[in-house]
Amino acid sequence: MKEQKNGKKVIITSVVLLLLMVGIGFLFIPLFNNLKFGLDLQGGFEILYKVSSIDNSKMTNEKLTATYKTLSKRIDSLGVSEPEIIIEGNDKIRVKLAGVKNPEEARTQLSTVATLSFRDTEDNLLMTSDVLKAGGAKISQDQTGNPAVLLTVKDKDKFYEVTSQISSQENNRIVIWLDYNDLKDSYEKEGNLCGTSESNCLSAATVSQGFASDVIIQGSFTQEEVSNLVDLINSGSLPSKLTEISSTTVGASFGDATLSTTLTAGIIAIAAIVLILILVYHFAGFISSISMLIYTFLVFAVFWVVGGVLTLPGIAALVLGIGMAVDSNVITFARIKEELLKGRSLPTAFKEGSKSSFSAIIDSNITTLIVAIIMFILGESSIKGFATMLIITVIVTMFTMVFLTRELLKLFIKTNYFNDKTKLFINVNKDDIPDVSKNEKVKPNKFSKINFLKPKYICLTLSAIIIICGGIFIGFKGLNLSIDYKTGTDITVVTDSKMTKDSLTKDLKELKLDASTITISEDEASIRIDDALTGEQVKEVNRYFEDKYDAKVNIGVVTNIVQKELVKNAILSVLIALIGIIIYVSIRFKFSYAVGGVLALIHDVLIMFSIFAIFRFEVSSMFIAAVLAIIGYSINDTIVSFDRIRENLKNATDKKMTEERFEEIVNRSIQETFSRTIYTTITTLLPVVILMILGSSGILTFNVAMLTGLIAGTYSSIFIATVFFVLIEKKNLGKKEKPKKEYKDDLEEKKIKGVNC
Repeated sequence: MKEQKNGKKVIITSVVLLLLMVGIGFLFIPLFNNLKFGLDLQGGFEILYKVSSIDNSKMTNEKLTATYKTLSKRIDSLGVSEPEIIIEGNDKIRVKLAGVKNPEEARTQLSTVATLSFRDTEDNLLMTSDVLKAGGAKISQDQTGNPAVLLTVKDKDKFYEVTSQISSQENNRIVIWLDYNDLKDSYEKEGNLCGTSESNCLSAATVSQGFASDVIIQGSFTQEEVSNLVDLINSGSLPSKLTEISSTTVGASFGDATLSTTLTAGIIAIAAIVLILILVYHFAGFISSISMLIYTFLVFAVFWVVGGVLTLPGIAALVLGIGMAVDSNVITFARIKEELLKGRSLPTAFKEGSKSSFSAIIDSNITTLIVAIIMFILGESSIKGFATMLIITVIVTMFTMVFLTRELLKLFIKTNYFNDKTKLFINVNKDDIPDVSKNEKVKPNKFSKINFLKPKYICLTLSAIIIICGGIFIGFKGLNLSIDYKTGTDITVVTDSKMTKDSLTKDLKELKLDASTITISEDEASIRIDDALTGEQVKEVNRYFEDKYDAKVNIGVVTNIVQKELVKNAILSVLIALIGIIIYVSIRFKFSYAVGGVLALIHDVLIMFSIFAIFRFEVSSMFIAAVLAIIGYSINDTIVSFDRIRENLKNATDKKMTEERFEEIVNRSIQETFSRTIYTTITTLLPVVILMILGSSGILTFNVAMLTGLIAGTYSSIFIATVFFVLIEKKNLGKKEKPKKEYKDDLEEKKIKGVNC
């Protein structure tokens, strides 16, 4: 009767959870639709400008901020709902206009942000727009009633000084220019065109004396021209000019297709992980799956609250984060199963397993968080999106996959329904649980016969061969750098029309362009041009392929300035991430663990570069994001092994530790965590493989890098990190003090505590 009552509690609670999931499902759709999507998912364009003073003076924070505000005003007039304007470094501004309906018109308006300058008839700069009041241009009239522009003077002392000086000269004229170009503009050539639409010269006023009053710009303007001129001046009367140094243009249809394929891949990946969890851990896996779906919902909710912009790398980070989040449950479940196989009851096994797994989960997630924060601080546009999502996933993981899963499991354990149903609850056969009261022995670990440390020199040699081969390829052929790290232009054309290398070569000749490489796969062509295209060339190329092939076009441009900055930030990101991990692991464990862990990370990075060099995969900024993600994942994996080694060494009863005994304990620790390593690697690899097969080509490089790194990271956690740790610690064995506390064996400890198993 009691069991039936408990069974009803389980059924009712399960139904409530399923209803909760249905409710979340209904909420998820409007939440997802209200997210802000990046230009790679809905089309648009992104431009990185270098900001410099027109008078060659030093670029200050005040000038940069003023330029930022100017661009904001200009973009507001375009009607873009969710623009992003980001100041980068001391002299750069990145503008992202996702979903803009007319990218060409928007690009033109941005590139013609007005800059006023006052010059003499020899084109020498007299004053910048610093002397004017920001936003002080107004529609006015000249003496005859014709439309004119009134400029409000701010620095009247400066204005008086300059006008007094000009009034005493023979050519006593001040020429006002809008966007003066020293390569083509000249008063000598255009003086008779001032005030007309055919010249950047707005006005050429005769100055008979010094004055400090407001200025009237008059000419043969229409009312509409004056109105537009006032808008331009108010939005751009700044002592700075913008130079486009990189850009990305994505067609709307290209973005829609990318979003569709990536989401499909993500849904399939999540479904596959749910299936694996239930097959491996039965009811506990079902609870973990519910937590994982809640986790996914909360990640999107937090992302929406903080105003994040969802991009292709962001979705990749989310799917990767799901695989890593599941690891938190896998660690806990593995510990619970171990406690059950020691003969403990389900409630006791759950309590002890949850407690013993907590430190490994905390340490592994914090190290990943360190890497994500470094990516966010030093990364550029796409990497920042990846890092933002990764930071959110780590934080939400700690709530859902640790706290929520445990509370839900505890709720079911308290019903006592599963006390004698461990197979149903967590896939542990009742016959495998020893009866301690009858002195039944604990069954050995299924991997207890494997000596993971034995092939250490073979493993080190194998890794060395791959790394040396990669070094040789880099030395002779170099890396296959994308335009992120090599000046030039990448053009991606997706169409159902037939394309061949010959036809595309002819197309490029018509466009007066030369391609360094052309790669065609099914309905997609990738074209690399060594030169950085101008804004006008980007428009022309985009229109050409859209018209001729009815194609979806994605164009990325990077100049030499950006390339140098990205290379510097990539190296800094990796180095700082490694230093941060050394410091954290040294504090939480000890220095020898940190050395072993970091050497394993360096191994993983070198393996990734070697594989990309040997097989000529493209190295882009997303490859660096993958390297940093693997650094976070690999140390996550390594820390779980280190946590078990530390625990087993602490509980060792040896009065004097020999080298053989030390290696035995380390090897046993690897054996005990090996099944967890397999499962968590599968759940993390699965979404990556599915994204490779079904996802967008835009993150193919990232996924190839992740696949390589995940395999290398799992391998190094077992065969590299622990090997170096053992080699270092064996030298210090003779210096170790005796343990202050000695422990009895498991059976005696259970009897002392009075645990009824």
